[in-house]
Formats: sequence, structure tokens, C-alpha cells
Amino acid sequence: MKPLLEVEQLVKRYGAHTAVDGVDLRLMPGQALAVVGESGSGKTTTARLVTGLETPDAGRITLGGAPPPGPRARRAERLAHARRAQLVFQDPYTSLDRHQKIGDAVAEVLALHTPLRGAALGARRDELLTQVGLDARQADARPRALSGGQRQRAAIARALAVEPDLLVLDEAVAALDVSVQAQIVNLLVRIREQRPIAYLFITHDLGIVPFLCEDVVVMRGGRIVESGRSRDVLTAPRDPYTRALADSVPRPGWKPARQPDRKAVTP
Repeated sequence: MKPLLEVEQLVKRYGAHTAVDGVDLRLMPGQALAVVGESGSGKTTTARLVTGLETPDAGRITLGGAPPPGPRARRAERLAHARRAQLVFQDPYTSLDRHQKIGDAVAEVLALHTPLRGAALGARRDELLTQVGLDARQADARPRALSGGQRQRAAIARALAVEPDLLVLDEAVAALDVSVQAQIVNLLVRIREQRPIAYLFITHDLGIVPFLCEDVVVMRGGRIVESGRSRDVLTAPRDPYTRALADSVPRPGWKPARQPDRKAVTP
């Protein structure tokens, strides 16, 4: 089986700052790979390079055997790449048209990327919304009327509408409450059970990784410092930076430290 995604010696600079410095990645069809690191580690830039939103300064990216389209690529090339890979952002409110109903947003993607029209398009739209746990009332709502978790579900439905081989999730649960995070992670697990799809899961939270991804790479300063099976990296990290990330994951029974009582100060 050939890799779905291959990244070799990827480099991206912004002026004097090197955001991504010699990154290598390989993702097989149907595999879920997490890219973990703190803010500024280069993980989001890597995601933007893979999806074609940024152009690398050096290195090679192939997705399904083809490179991401450049800034001067033809419309047909850009659409073909979009059907191979879709990106779900941390804040879905910025990627959804605030004036457009959720159902119309999903239908728009279907009309652009598929031959479906009329009743068949409407049926597929409803199927996608049901798959991510949204009902007819929410489909008829605009983004501002939905919760953060519901908006993220809508963004995932739009991404799935093109039936991509790769779903890139850039901190897709970071802005959500813990209970809603669990719902979205469970949704992503169910989606992989229903159809073959690969995930590139960008996150700063190592604790979420084993529930969704079999493999993980850890980035720091634009470079990969550790990689391996998720359970192994979480339970027995080799790199000191990875150990620090793993130690920050709350353990069962963890309770936040109480702050000392502050006595009122009389002026």
C-alpha cells in the first residue's frame, strides 16, 4: 500500500524565522497521526502547507501522489486537491459564513464538488448533518445561533461533503469545553469506523491523542523531536520536551491546588 501523504524535509520561513525546519511525515490511507506541540512549534504551519494554504520554501509534499496546488494553479487543480484533503479550523465561526444557514453551507459544498442536484443533493446534505449529530432545526440556523460544539460539527459536515481521503484537524477541539471535546472526539472515531479516512490531528494536548490517533509526532521549534505509537510516546516518552508535555496531562484523581486564602487589606 502506498502512503497517502508524504512530507520530506519540509521548510517554511517567515523572514528570519524558520517556522518549519526539515519535517518528514508519512501517513497511510486510513491512518490517524497526531502532530503535537506548544504554540509556535510549527504544527499549524505544517497543516497549512499540507493543505496548500501555504507554499513551502523547500522540501516535498505529495498527497495521493500529487503535490498541493501552487498559488497560480488552475481552478480544476485546486478543486481536485480540496477533494483529497480538507482542513477543519480551531474556530469554526471564522470559516462559516455568518449570514448563511448551516444546511445551505453544506449544500453549497456538495453543489461545487459533486454532480448531485435537487432532491438527491438535499438528501445527501441531510445525511451528512445527521452523521455529525445535527437536526433540521440546527440545519436551518445560522452559526451565531449554535453552540461552539454544534458549529464544529457543522464544519466537519462541510469537510466530509467532498468525501476527502485526508481530514486535517487544526486544534479542532481546543476551544471547546471538556465534555464537548469528548463528544467531538467520539464523533471523529465513529466517522473513521463508517468510512476509510485518514486524520492529521494538530493539537497541543497530548492527553487527547491516544483516543483518536494510533501514531504521534512531537514538534518543537519547527522540528520533530520524537515520534512513535501514541500509547508508547505518552507512557514512556524519550525526549525531555515530550516528558514535560506528558507530565502536564492531568491523571485520574487529579485535583487543582487550592490557592491560599487572601485576607482583605484595609486601606
